[in-house]
Amino acid sequence: MKIYHGSLEVVMLPEIRPSNRTLDYGKGFYATTSLRQAEDWVRRRMQENEAELGYVNVYELSEEGLSEVKSLSFREPDDEWVDFVMANRTQRGFVHDYDVVYGPVANDKVYAAFSLYEAGIIDKQTLIAELKTYRKVDQYLFHTPQGLGLITFIDKKEVKL
Repeated sequence: MKIYHGSLEVVMLPEIRPSNRTLDYGKGFYATTSLRQAEDWVRRRMQENEAELGYVNVYELSEEGLSEVKSLSFREPDDEWVDFVMANRTQRGFVHDYDVVYGPVANDKVYAAFSLYEAGIIDKQTLIAELKTYRKVDQYLFHTPQGLGLITFIDKKEVKL
């Protein structure tokens, strides 16, 4: 299966790098099955960094290999997904031990709903019902070297503003 990663650089050998912000599934290397999502992400990075050129890196994901590593998969927002994303986003020092995590992207609109939940304005079931109405794309997190071993760089696509 092809997956995509938007970046300001060509990433032939993905790495797990520390992040200066909290992320949905924790630190690691993120990719998506959506070419459009990867293009949109790299364009945002290009605007933030005043860059004229970015890249969508294309990888082959070994689907068979997913059964050989510790993985967690969310098909849609549910109780477990909300708890996992909230733990990664809000619990200082939270670290999980999954090699690969797959599920929906929690974008800015989703975070507005999460803020209402966190403030106690809506309950978890209302949050989940709300989230299911949003158009969501997916994301993979490769959290360990074993997870990264499942992907192979195959191509790059230049992206211009």
